[in-house]
Amino acid sequence: MEQLDLYVEALIFAAEVPISNEEIRSCLESLFKTPFQKEAVDTIVLRLQLKYNSDAYSFEIVNIGSGYQFLTKSEFYDVVGMMLKQKSNKKLSRSALETLAVIAYQQPVSKGEVEKIRGVNCDYAVQKLLEKELVQIKGRSKEPGRPLLYGTSDKFMEHFGLSSLQDLPKLKELQPEENQIGIQESDDDEEK
Repeated sequence: MEQLDLYVEALIFAAEVPISNEEIRSCLESLFKTPFQKEAVDTIVLRLQLKYNSDAYSFEIVNIGSGYQFLTKSEFYDVVGMMLKQKSNKKLSRSALETLAVIAYQQPVSKGEVEKIRGVNCDYAVQKLLEKELVQIKGRSKEPGRPLLYGTSDKFMEHFGLSSLQDLPKLKELQPEENQIGIQESDDDEEK
């Protein structure tokens, strides 16, 4: 039984994207030439999740969407973030982030609708988001000219650690407090 756990652990570790129960079973069935029940794989994954919940590990197995993936535990985000920041010279611009937010919350949405919300041309930002595979073309609108419709991709979900679009923060959670005038002081400014 423990040997089977190691096979499932290796599959989750080797997967570049979240691996589903069905994919795990398919690999095990091909290797062992015997059928595996969904519940058996669920039990193994649960055992592995309990194993990695220990403080001895800096990573854990997380259920993302319909699959499983190894991810760094939240208390180590800072150090991993520093490494990624040093490695990555190409960040998304503020314009691209704003465009991505509009697409995430309004999808499927045309570039024209994004431009109407943002008030500026979004050609470059949409192109960069497509290149980074954070958004994808979801089809065509029925409006005149049949513009392309954009939506977020699986890579977007993985990058932001979301299981579904319902996990996005609610817009009311993101809005600043009402009746504020000027720039809000940070805690550092108040101490000066």
